[in-house]
Amino acid sequence: MSPPVQRPQAEVLATLTTFLSSRLAAGQRLCVGLSGGRDSVVLLHALAGLRADAFAGGRWRLSAMHVEHGLSEHAAGWAAFCHELCARLAVPLCVVRVAVGRNDRAGLEAAARRARYAAFADCPADWLALAHHRDDQAETVLFRLLRGAGVAGAAGMRSARLLPGGPQLIRPLLDLPRRALANYAAAHSLTWVEDESNADCRFRRNFLRREVLPRLTAVFPGAAPALARAATHFAEAQELLDEVARADRQRVAGIGGRIDLARLCSLSPARARNLLRCELAAAGWRSPDARWLAEAQRQLVGSAAGAQPCLKTEDGELRVHRGLLYVLTGVAPAPPAAVRWEGQGQIAWGERLISFRSVVGGGLSRRRLSGLPVWLRLRQGGEHLQLDARRPRRSLSKLLQEAGVPSWERRRLPLLWAGDELVWVGGGIGCAAAFVCAAGEDGLVIGEEASAASPPAADGALASGPAHR
Repeated sequence: MSPPVQRPQAEVLATLTTFLSSRLAAGQRLCVGLSGGRDSVVLLHALAGLRADAFAGGRWRLSAMHVEHGLSEHAAGWAAFCHELCARLAVPLCVVRVAVGRNDRAGLEAAARRARYAAFADCPADWLALAHHRDDQAETVLFRLLRGAGVAGAAGMRSARLLPGGPQLIRPLLDLPRRALANYAAAHSLTWVEDESNADCRFRRNFLRREVLPRLTAVFPGAAPALARAATHFAEAQELLDEVARADRQRVAGIGGRIDLARLCSLSPARARNLLRCELAAAGWRSPDARWLAEAQRQLVGSAAGAQPCLKTEDGELRVHRGLLYVLTGVAPAPPAAVRWEGQGQIAWGERLISFRSVVGGGLSRRRLSGLPVWLRLRQGGEHLQLDARRPRRSLSKLLQEAGVPSWERRRLPLLWAGDELVWVGGGIGCAAAFVCAAGEDGLVIGEEASAASPPAADGALASGPAHR
């Protein structure tokens, strides 16, 4: 029997074991966000030691990811250090290089953080562990409060959350003080790299960490744990607000499950704003500025009188159609003006894929299409379509209006032409009656689906925290 682990190792190892034993299952992949700094080195070293004899029978798989931002002349050296460390610990390492916009309006720190978390979202793992600790949490809470954060922001960093489209992001050391990680590093004689930017107090987080928090702690010795404890209280309050939003969401649901604006306006202003925040968060938006949200609420209330506002952010758009709220996420790629169909199975059309499938007795008649040039085109205006042979041709604008196709989608719809004839319109409108396939005849069924390579453009935030030091 091996001797019991003594402090300070015990504090780190026991915390990791308790946190992960209820989450990590046999065969799952755990990746560590490894910057090369002391905290992430401690996390990786401790997990490497736990692989053989801890939770899940030691059958989980450990790896590391180093995100190279390219902002320092020492970046290549940091990546080399991570390679050497992972080789000694027999841990597979993936180095991801990202581009960071130096002129980002939100600042260099925020731009680097967005790039880093985007890389994390692409990590091929079940769990991605970061080495944030209690002092990081205190710093984050203070930073966000000084920026006027609401309850969600003041709740600080969560110990676990799902990255959109990626692994579960976890912070298993979030309840430990920085001192515990420093003691572990000293006990194991660990080495690490120092990011020179961490000493630059022109960055606001560094200023808080190096100048403000030490002075606060000198007067209020329990400042860091108190701020971290406050984050827990704020998180609990946010859970209650989320429950209220879910109840209100059921009350205001309209056609297709979208928010009915008339019902939204029946809520108190505070509850309406709370519901909007949760709706945007569910769509993957970052938390909106309070002034933007107030203006959005004002315009949405005004839309009950027939207006159709369009409120834009970098994350997407809020639009109104027939009294319903549409949350459009991301910037969808523009469809081409025209594409010739020459028998291919699929054509990329903005955020969609237009598919062409051969059938018998359905869709468009291949006989009628034979010998004609077939094109997918955008609307030009003035088009007409005869959907029923017993009724006259009708303007496409009328058909789209009757079908309830929102105005912003009409400009992007695919229209299939055979020679000078409009024979099919996307968005569920259908085929021209004269080109409908007869029973037993070779036909062509046209379908639409979202492109996996495109950001979502229909109804549906990275949490900001300090760098993984």
